[in-house]
Amino acid sequence: MSKNALGRAAADTLAGMLTNFPVVVVTGARQVGKSTLVQEHPDLAQHLRVTLDDAGVRADAEANPDGFVRRAPKMIIDEVQRVPDLLLAIKAAVDREGQRVAGHFVLTGSANLLMMQEVADSLAGRAVYLELGPLTVSELRAEAGTGRWSDLFAHPAIDWRALLSGDGRTRLDWRDVVARGGMPVPAIRLDEVARAQWFASYITTYVERDLRDLSAVDLLGDFQQVMKAIALRIGNPVNQTEIARDLGVVQRNISRWISLLETSWLLTRLPAYAVNRTSRLMKRPKLYWADAALAMHVAGETEPRGAHLENLVLTDLLAWRALHAPRPGVYYWRTTDNAEVDLVIEHRNRLVAVEIKTTTRPAPSDWRHLERFVLEYADTCHGAMVLCDCDEVYEVADRVFVVPWWRVL
Repeated sequence: MSKNALGRAAADTLAGMLTNFPVVVVTGARQVGKSTLVQEHPDLAQHLRVTLDDAGVRADAEANPDGFVRRAPKMIIDEVQRVPDLLLAIKAAVDREGQRVAGHFVLTGSANLLMMQEVADSLAGRAVYLELGPLTVSELRAEAGTGRWSDLFAHPAIDWRALLSGDGRTRLDWRDVVARGGMPVPAIRLDEVARAQWFASYITTYVERDLRDLSAVDLLGDFQQVMKAIALRIGNPVNQTEIARDLGVVQRNISRWISLLETSWLLTRLPAYAVNRTSRLMKRPKLYWADAALAMHVAGETEPRGAHLENLVLTDLLAWRALHAPRPGVYYWRTTDNAEVDLVIEHRNRLVAVEIKTTTRPAPSDWRHLERFVLEYADTCHGAMVLCDCDEVYEVADRVFVVPWWRVL
């Protein structure tokens, strides 16, 4: 079986990591497919797999971390964040080896270990981290890839029309793709009613179990109200003062709860592009969710909005970014006079700017801020595009194109 028979773009990247590092950490939100990826990867067939979701296994790990990590020559340990002391034992085991064994430990975790206060060691110099997100649109097509972001940087903008026009891709309904999301079970196996039930259970499990593992949160009702407020403001710079006033919640709790949502990979903080040429720039980050369908269910929305299409594109970009070293930068751009571009991608010292619209017939107002961005960063901007619900690729200004979203994702 080839590695990409697993259907995930990250499978080949994982294979490369296993040949070079003694510890590989596969991390991401619950139910994105981490355990499936490592359990079915052909290079891990001889590893002993244990999961700390099992209460008995977890008790053994807590009682004797050093003995636990010596159970087998090579191990997969699922949900490692549930016993943070294991990381020190893993570090000691790796350091005891006269010659470090590549792929000795493969860890999966539904929390960002680098953000957890309980984690005493990041395994610096010993571990490499692979972030796994929900299924991309390409993976849902069974193509085991991400969007065509590398192709865009590899070709001059003048070639984008030919590059993106003739690939034979089938037109997709963005509303259906957003509503299904990228969590494998609801995206692939469930109908609309069952998906709603699945997401309701997912949110309940997170609040009642996973959240308590990360931190003591007494005001669970307030926490869920803040989750909903953030989901309703998806794609906007989040004003914590405004949320605190609207909900009657202490602002310091909002800041802490946002950090918890980030730690568990449910929220993504999108920073502002801060290189200032001639315009004053806004610097407050935006917040998006790990999965657009999850964001809809948290907010209690039944119809996808343009912000959910933005979230879908960002999720794909983050999956692409995770496969590269050094990592490309992903930002948004906004000036104090409200010129805004949804996404700015920085890769190999070049920029691609992306505006996302649900319209089928974009107008000049949809790309005027892209034109401004191209002029502002004329020496580094590789090209810009309006991703929208249209059918054809065409150029509308210097290095600015209208592109069907489904031809990129």
